[in-house]
Amino acid sequence: MRTAQILFLHGFFASGSCILAQVLKQAFTGKAEVLTPDLPLHPREALAFITSLCERERPNILVGNSNGSFLAQIVASRLGIPALLGNPHFEMTRFLSERIGAHEYKSPRADGRQHFVIDQPLIDEFAEVQAHQWDDCRSEMSDRIWGLFGDNDHLARFEPLFLRHYTHAYHFPGAHTPTADEARKYYVPLVGEIMRSKELI
Repeated sequence: MRTAQILFLHGFFASGSCILAQVLKQAFTGKAEVLTPDLPLHPREALAFITSLCERERPNILVGNSNGSFLAQIVASRLGIPALLGNPHFEMTRFLSERIGAHEYKSPRADGRQHFVIDQPLIDEFAEVQAHQWDDCRSEMSDRIWGLFGDNDHLARFEPLFLRHYTHAYHFPGAHTPTADEARKYYVPLVGEIMRSKELI
């Protein structure tokens, strides 16, 4: 039997080595393979990368956080893959417009490149993707894409928008970026529940 696979998509300032990625890998050791790649900065490139990875590796579930959830919703809808969207940021243009300039990733990337720049062309590209993010959303996915929302998340408060399209919304008493303990207590059980419902673990 093929080993179940989880594809984790990190947030905009994070990388595939962030705390949430580490927690998922530890939690599912021996149960599922957890893929935690570094995502390209630009959304169109990121979507192409994720789509290609999904077509090659055939993950059973996508797990995202923030910008990773924004991207996960698009790919999961398009390819029909179950997903857990942690604190999805569906208006990345607003997030980026307040942060124009040079930045550094908050966790190490595999290629060693830790610096990046938010500029208007990047924001414009996100705007184009954002405008079409629901194009592939369809009714049969309404109960296969779940949302997890931090009660103290002051960056991405999009549960009402999420519930226009999907039915399963959960809460945890945390902020936008979960701590390791929050990831273990809230993210891991929901991922496990989705996978058990699909008889994957």
